[in-house]
Amino acid sequence: MPSKPATPITMDAVYTAPGYLFRRMQQIAVSIFMEECKAFDLTPVQYAALVAIHTHPGIDATRLSAVIAFDRSTLGSVIERLQAKDYIERKPAPEDKRIKLLYLTKSGAAILREIIPAVERAQARMLEPLKPADRKTLMGLLAQLVDLNNEASRVPLRAEDALEHLGKAG
Repeated sequence: MPSKPATPITMDAVYTAPGYLFRRMQQIAVSIFMEECKAFDLTPVQYAALVAIHTHPGIDATRLSAVIAFDRSTLGSVIERLQAKDYIERKPAPEDKRIKLLYLTKSGAAILREIIPAVERAQARMLEPLKPADRKTLMGLLAQLVDLNNEASRVPLRAEDALEHLGKAG
């Protein structure tokens, strides 16, 4: 005889589940980002990649994946799109020509400077409905939750390891 489920099978049970709420907030966050940044034609992942490449010029795709915690196989298409937009360039590594190092172009540096106010507006809008104290609490708890669950991710954040290998902590 099958055991009785611990939680009733209802849509309310779905709507109040942490995973469902995280997924919905991710949808909302991307929607707000895309709305605020539509003039720049960049996705949140493309933006994160540009920031990482700006911060760590000469980073390779594998380390970029670790720094922004994004799947390496999918990151290839992100890099291709950024290169097609002339925001980044790939140059062979001096010690191993098979490895391509990533650098911002002048257009990439310019778009990054120009998009910052729109990104800041998007981030503020995501938290705007909350009281300032609740925003701070939420951000602290989210950071803690993400940190404590990092290893459960398909792509755990490995920024320090990647940057240590680059010889550029920061």
